[in-house]
Amino acid sequence: MGIVNVTPDSFSDGGRFLAADKALEQARKLVADGAAIIDIGGESTRPGAEPVDEETEIQRVVPAIEAITAELAVPISIDTMKPAVMQAAVEAGAAMINDVNALRAEGALAVAASLKVPVCLMHMQGAPQTMQQNPHYTDVVQEVKDFLLEQVAACEAAGISRSNLILDPGFGFGKKATHNLRLMKHLTAFTELGLPLLVGVSRKSIIGKMLNVTVDERLAGSLALASIAVWQGASIIRSHDVGETVQAIQLCQHVKQVEDFD
Repeated sequence: MGIVNVTPDSFSDGGRFLAADKALEQARKLVADGAAIIDIGGESTRPGAEPVDEETEIQRVVPAIEAITAELAVPISIDTMKPAVMQAAVEAGAAMINDVNALRAEGALAVAASLKVPVCLMHMQGAPQTMQQNPHYTDVVQEVKDFLLEQVAACEAAGISRSNLILDPGFGFGKKATHNLRLMKHLTAFTELGLPLLVGVSRKSIIGKMLNVTVDERLAGSLALASIAVWQGASIIRSHDVGETVQAIQLCQHVKQVEDFD
């Protein structure tokens, strides 16, 4: 999953792809590098980010979705928490919803059920504005797992098919470095739930904290974490650096699939 942020303030590439033509140009590159999905977001969810109103978000994402779907056959995922944005994005051509709030906004369950597209449910403790101030867990793996299972049940009760659900433990969303490391170490606790697992660790702050590197120096760390995730069964890796990530994933798959004997 390649990332195209049509925002002025995303932590890694804010402001670079605001215009629809720039978003299309970046999508072309990501697809050429091997992206199977393009994830478009119009509201930054970095720690401390300020929310934007739904009309502003729609004005950012819809032109980009329309431009990309007019030229490229790749599925578009809409990264949003707002039901109105989900509706507008799918009507514009998006084929998937990626919700960091796991459809907890008022009306989100009903809208997602009516749209009948795949939905990724992510765990987040708190909200982007405050989530990193003091995240706390007794058992982060079990608590995140329980939350996701609760949201799966809520989705099924709302009429969303289980076959349309994807899970994301939410690395960096209301979690300290140790929480993120524990989630990565025990990722099979989530892949064993029987639903596809999406992992987004690309260029995130845990890499900076562990390796003492800037955002622009986090490629090696991103690839290491992506490889660990794939090894434990992750189905989708969300990445800024698609070409390099595809190569890392391919090597992981070759090792996993090789026969033990000639």
